[in-house]
Amino acid sequence: MVASSAAILRASGLRRWGQLPGSPKLWSGGRVSWAPARRTATWRLEPAGRCGWDEPVHIAVHGLAPGQQVTLRASLRDEKGALFRAHARYQADAGGLLDLARAPALGGSFTGLEPMGLLWALEPEKPLMRLVKRDVQTPFAVELEVLEGHEPDAGRLLGRAVLERDFLRPGMRRVPVRAGRVRGTLFLPPVLCFASSKEPGPFPGIVDIFGVGGGLPEYRACLLAGKGFAVMALAYYNYEDLPQGIETLHLEYFEEAVNYLLDHPEVKGPGVGLLGSSKGGDLCLSMASFLKGITAAVIINGSVANVGGALHYKDETLPPVGFEQSRIKLTRDGLADILDVLNSPLEGPDQKSFIPVERAENAFLFLVGLDDHNWKSEFYANEASKRLQAHGKEKPQIICYPGAGHYIEPPYFPLCQASLHTLVGGPVIWGGEPRAHAMAQVDAWKQLQTFFHKHLGGRKLGRLLKT
Repeated sequence: MVASSAAILRASGLRRWGQLPGSPKLWSGGRVSWAPARRTATWRLEPAGRCGWDEPVHIAVHGLAPGQQVTLRASLRDEKGALFRAHARYQADAGGLLDLARAPALGGSFTGLEPMGLLWALEPEKPLMRLVKRDVQTPFAVELEVLEGHEPDAGRLLGRAVLERDFLRPGMRRVPVRAGRVRGTLFLPPVLCFASSKEPGPFPGIVDIFGVGGGLPEYRACLLAGKGFAVMALAYYNYEDLPQGIETLHLEYFEEAVNYLLDHPEVKGPGVGLLGSSKGGDLCLSMASFLKGITAAVIINGSVANVGGALHYKDETLPPVGFEQSRIKLTRDGLADILDVLNSPLEGPDQKSFIPVERAENAFLFLVGLDDHNWKSEFYANEASKRLQAHGKEKPQIICYPGAGHYIEPPYFPLCQASLHTLVGGPVIWGGEPRAHAMAQVDAWKQLQTFFHKHLGGRKLGRLLKT
């Protein structure tokens, strides 16, 4: 069953971009840019220069007529040329000011009072595209435009500005890691991280692991390092000389990564933190269960069972949880819903895939999207909690987000409702409602930072050898 482009757009919640007059040519460099003299409106962005992708921006338009109706548009092109756009209809106040912190959107990509809606509501021009940052050393450039009237009858361009959104902030250090078998990138905060303390490192250390997309995504580790952590984005397959697939993984590789961090002079112990999402979540659970030197772990929509391939450590093996392809459901537009595909790790031989979380000695935080359609994240988090408490361990913190899908990213990344799944080999739905998902990302980002700051720290003790 093959879906048409229009069908995929309907199924994934993506809308075609209206052919508004003056379609933008995306700008590619420099700071805030002002349009030719024909414009009659001025954008005000606070902060006015570059700012972090995960930071809110105060957006306002000055110089409009009292009560004037306008359309605002945002455009962003990623490193591969994929175009993402959003638009909303507004009305200026009696003084000719449009302040997105006070004026509700009257329609478009979103409605209501949404000061950052022009970012989190960005949608791909082509279906099944997910916005990711591939090169953290360059900013994303978001072009903002204000046009007369309301789309689809919007008129001339009144004003344009470019908002640069950074990932690698000034003073931060990006260090490629090629140590033994370990392949990754370590991000370190500026030596003087916080003006209030004027204290140099060492900093709390965190290993950051993504899901089955492979390669080495750096953007989350980079943003988190800007909050005062030493964060290593860790690759584990389909990168340089690492294995090309996840059919067989060895936990000793991840142990080397933990020990690398614990040995680093700018990482303070006595342990490190783990941050994992999707397949990276079950890997972090396994690391916490088998390895020493783990103090805290944040699991974002992870599984409590080993998924995808066999995981080996010393003389133990966790087989992958089974699955039944016949349980894949196809939407009427041909997208796969794989929510029920995996077997329960509580029954039959699949119990052997259940990660022995009762061995863990660290604190846990589970962040769960209640509309996750990749797998049953809430069920997994609750089962991990039951297993831990049954063995006398501390009850983990579980935070559930109604309306949030599978890909809970740092703030203001737009929701990816559907895209290609590496293991499935076709398009799947990930779940989520755009506004609820955006709110979840803002809160989850704060929650994981608070958790890590609380549980990571103490005196540097060097590598903690396993016993």
